[in-house]
Amino acid sequence: MKKINTTSGKWGLLFFLGVACNNPQQEAAALSADSSAHKEENHVMIPAATCYTSQSGRDTFFLKTEVFPNVVTGTLSYHFYEKDKNQGTIEGRLSGDTLIADYTFVSEGKSSLREVAFLLGDSTATEGYGPMEEKNGKLAFKNRDSISFTGGRLHKTSCIEN
Repeated sequence: MKKINTTSGKWGLLFFLGVACNNPQQEAAALSADSSAHKEENHVMIPAATCYTSQSGRDTFFLKTEVFPNVVTGTLSYHFYEKDKNQGTIEGRLSGDTLIADYTFVSEGKSSLREVAFLLGDSTATEGYGPMEEKNGKLAFKNRDSISFTGGRLHKTSCIEN
């Protein structure tokens, strides 16, 4: 009678059982952990709001800016004593310390759009003025290079909405 070598057969059987019994959930978890390490994280950017206010006699003015990488948004309000107030939103771009924005506002029940300019400093925002003309339904500066920043100066304040 011939003797069969059972030792090598046992090792082979153990090897196949080990492969066959591998837990698919562990493999999925390992793959998931590996792939999540290579994913980019999504970041939500919450800009710091900066607010400015001014008062001239009984007139008050309020500007709030929120600076994102490609756009500046916010609100702007002109409250003239015994006249309808102008209140609305701004959206524009910051070039250095100069903000040029579209101001969409309601005054006397009518919605309007005009361009505004502000020179933003550490603690002030100075409004810019210059000749304007109507372009595509918007009142815009004729020449942005000729904007004069000698207008009203607003001072930095807390961002409690007025």
